[in-house]
Amino acid sequence: MDYYKQIFKRKSFHIFKDTETLTDIELQRLESFIETVIPLNSEIKTEICIVSESETTCKRGGQYCILFYSETKDEYLRNIGYIGEQIDLYLASQNIGALWFGIGKPQNMQMNGLDFVIMISIAKMPEDKFRKDMFKSKRKSMTEIWNGNTLGVAEIVRFTPSACNTQPWIVENIGSELMVYRYKKPGKRGIMPADKVRYYNKIDMGIFIFMLETCLEHENYTYERDLYADTTDDSIEKTLIARYTYSRK
Repeated sequence: MDYYKQIFKRKSFHIFKDTETLTDIELQRLESFIETVIPLNSEIKTEICIVSESETTCKRGGQYCILFYSETKDEYLRNIGYIGEQIDLYLASQNIGALWFGIGKPQNMQMNGLDFVIMISIAKMPEDKFRKDMFKSKRKSMTEIWNGNTLGVAEIVRFTPSACNTQPWIVENIGSELMVYRYKKPGKRGIMPADKVRYYNKIDMGIFIFMLETCLEHENYTYERDLYADTTDDSIEKTLIARYTYSRK
């Protein structure tokens, strides 16, 4: 699976229009792919299931919703983001449109003792509905999200999707290390409910970590990763969540 290639194609479908039908074979392929995703933390129990969108509160015109359930233990949100972005990029490769839908709720808020976390609404879309020029997307400038040598990585990873386009990350390249921070400007939350900002931004950081690693690997960097517990509240602007020691192959 060439995740890097799909970064340029994927887009968030806020409303699904002119949809096609997702076939049983395509659905089976998706279910098989979901079995192969790599978690950020294999010690956190998760379950992923696919239901009809009509079985959720999401009403965006999708055919199905992918539901993510997890143990609510340390860094479970980051883990779900990391897993979910693999699925997000796979969907783009199959011309299946996707929408991370944070406010949606399924009929069952628990599954086998695991709590519901988030869903992705999906629908089969014509290929011409996907992104044609990613660089026209509205994103923070590189200077806002990256300090130091960009490694040919920052230019692409800055297009990582995030809740309400908050882009809650800053990377500092110091020597041969990348320091990755969850960033929250005090008092600023956009349209998100105040009590949900941290919740969704933690999922976003998992998405960002997967995208960062995908870009590093594409640019032929090897790395060792250290993860840190994200325990600070939103009175702290920068919370260190990962450190990458890297070198060129």
